[in-house]
Amino acid sequence: MRALIIAFSTYSRVPMPHVNFNEKSMRYCMCCFPIVGLFIGACEAALYYLFASVFHMSGMFAACVLTVAPVLITGGIHLDGYMDTMDAKHSYKSKEEKLAILKDPHLGAFAVISAMVYFVLYVGATYQMLTYLEDGNVIKMVVPIAYIFVLERVLSGLSVVLFPKAKKDGMLAATACQADRKVAVILVILGLIFTAVSAIACPVRTMVIAGTGLICFARYRVMSEKLFGGTTGDLAGEFLQTTELLCILMLFVCSEIMK
Repeated sequence: MRALIIAFSTYSRVPMPHVNFNEKSMRYCMCCFPIVGLFIGACEAALYYLFASVFHMSGMFAACVLTVAPVLITGGIHLDGYMDTMDAKHSYKSKEEKLAILKDPHLGAFAVISAMVYFVLYVGATYQMLTYLEDGNVIKMVVPIAYIFVLERVLSGLSVVLFPKAKKDGMLAATACQADRKVAVILVILGLIFTAVSAIACPVRTMVIAGTGLICFARYRVMSEKLFGGTTGDLAGEFLQTTELLCILMLFVCSEIMK
């Protein structure tokens, strides 16, 4: 329970009681990361259902609300890492200089440009998916949507345990040093359980999302080591946001094909 509270306190804006950090709770904090994703996914799925089936809204306002809702729940912690990473990646400098850019609190042009592109694509895909829910495909859409937020956090947690670290300090390094292989096993089991549940409701869309997530995971492994010498908290945020966007886009494409 303490690990769950720490996970929600760290990776969301959901009010939580104060608890003291200790070695055991920090070790299993990553195991609770997918539960944070389940909460966000459930909120997002509920909003989709309300807008499409109760209020019958498929307009731009509804799409914008669905786009910013995950950012509001997380407090933008992952989006901040995404924007910092975009600045560092597009600097085309050495690994050491890229890591220095990640620490720089100033905002660069590529961070702004990347965020604009990100939100435009996200709003567009979200707007289109609302029309599918109006056609009576509620379960076939909202379950895979919720699954996206769980899957990306299962994979992110695995990266914390398994990937090499670019720095010995920082929040990610501190979490990783407490975690062990048991955490990775628990995350894999959770990922398989949530994948099976989503596949029961919608097998094709679930497999598309799972495949997209695994491709993003492999790309993250190669990119983080090649460009930065390992992963960091900012890179983890970039992975999370990129995976979320690409899964949403692939869900849109899959739904278009299956129409």
